[in-house]
Amino acid sequence: MDAPADVSEENMFSGEITAVNIQERLQKRHQARIEDVERRREVKESQSVAEEKGEYFSSTFNRERVCIEELLSSCSGADQAVVIQRLEEATAKNVQLQKFLNDSMLFLTQYELRQAQAALQKLQTSLAETREEALPKKKFAFRARTKAVDQVSTPVSDTAAPDDGTPAKSGKVDRAEAPAQCGFSNMDNKFLTKGSEEIQKQDVLLTHLTNCKVRLFGSPSTLHLKQIDSCEILCGPVSSSVFVDHCRNSTLAVPCQQLRTHNTTDTQVYLHVTSRAIIEDCCGVSFAPFSWSYPNLEEDFTVSGLDRDRNNWSQVDDFNWLAAGTPSPNWTVIPEADRKTNWDPRITL
Repeated sequence: MDAPADVSEENMFSGEITAVNIQERLQKRHQARIEDVERRREVKESQSVAEEKGEYFSSTFNRERVCIEELLSSCSGADQAVVIQRLEEATAKNVQLQKFLNDSMLFLTQYELRQAQAALQKLQTSLAETREEALPKKKFAFRARTKAVDQVSTPVSDTAAPDDGTPAKSGKVDRAEAPAQCGFSNMDNKFLTKGSEEIQKQDVLLTHLTNCKVRLFGSPSTLHLKQIDSCEILCGPVSSSVFVDHCRNSTLAVPCQQLRTHNTTDTQVYLHVTSRAIIEDCCGVSFAPFSWSYPNLEEDFTVSGLDRDRNNWSQVDDFNWLAAGTPSPNWTVIPEADRKTNWDPRITL
């Protein structure tokens, strides 16, 4: 007679367990829904913040870009003193714009980053062209100084006055303005150096050099390398950009905000860069951290404004390689065992 009662109690107990399990499942499902809603909200807020940052970057970047373009346009027809002042202001603004881009890289898309870098490249080119057009004497004086160095001839300021009675002081003016653009050109098998007093905050141009070793001690504003063959070029911190075009079988070492390399082959780059390096139409280019040192390097880093703790030397964008997830075959990292650490001691300050 007790058996039915036992079965009834078991059924009741089983029913209670089932009810508890159902309740737990409902609670877990409800909690999962809450967590999913919270995740969706966080993602939406994150996207909203990113969009706001992107909009702020775009509006600020474009406003400053237009300001620089207007400064360069206003140089046409202006007095030389005014032109110099406006070029200095445009250069300073360009440096600040590059820093603004570097600080915004974390939330920019790849497309936005490339667009901004291309705009900065265009501004830098316009700045160089405006300087050459508005201040042609500087370009002439630079060439005259280069020939004087190469041939060890008499300085321009020591030459006699022209037969037409033009005062000899014009030669002194040219020599005084020469540091606005400096560098070396058309040289073979030379040891070449420039100190900080010559290159500090200046645009430096190295072009048509073969089998040369170059040391640039100081902090130039920009560095342009063109038609470089079998050279070793070491430079102090560049406050804005380094542009390399048609370089082959060479070794470069430089800190900078931006590196753009075109038409370059079989070249090693020891780099400190605060943005991302860019290569285009290149092959056989390899990278390692900047390792050159000289007595006033830290002071020059301070002058340049570069972040000593931010070095993206191994983050290289190849504009000719768009295959996502597959490394570009056009550049590599130099193995640690093969990296150069001992630089030629014959070239010093």
